Amino acid sequence: MPGSTAQPLCNMASDLSARYLNPPTQAGILFAAALVIMGLGWLINFAGIMSVERLFPWSIATAFSLLFAIFNSLLSLAANNAARYYGASVYAYIGLGLFNGLAAWGISGVALRDAESYGWIYVVVTFGFLVFMSMVNFIKRIVNFAEREEWNQPRRRR
Repeated sequence: MPGSTAQPLCNMASDLSARYLNPPTQAGILFAAALVIMGLGWLINFAGIMSVERLFPWSIATAFSLLFAIFNSLLSLAANNAARYYGASVYAYIGLGLFNGLAAWGISGVALRDAESYGWIYVVVTFGFLVFMSMVNFIKRIVNFAEREEWNQPRRRR
């Protein structure tokens, strides 16, 4: 029966999207990916295969913070409760920035204040994240308003 298999597939897709729309889950996945890349950079440098810049972990940390900002903002369009999602996103971003920074510091041995311009890049990415989230929420409100509005009759120009 075609109808009986469609319902479980819809539930499965709904469960998957709910699981991956969760901002802490997104942050955890991106932190794990950043940690793997930082570790690979350290391993390549340690093995002598290639010389990796000492600030490489800081560039990975800021790049994955920016990835979180972009993807989280886009995925917030599908969130049912925008305010709750926004709050969870901000906390997840703070946690990701903190853990990425600690991992970069631990792997590179360079503190953020000594990491040249990466401190300012963190600030810029943070403001970018807040701007992205605000823009997406504003666009979502406009679309919701337009969907509720009735367009029965065109306005007459005088």
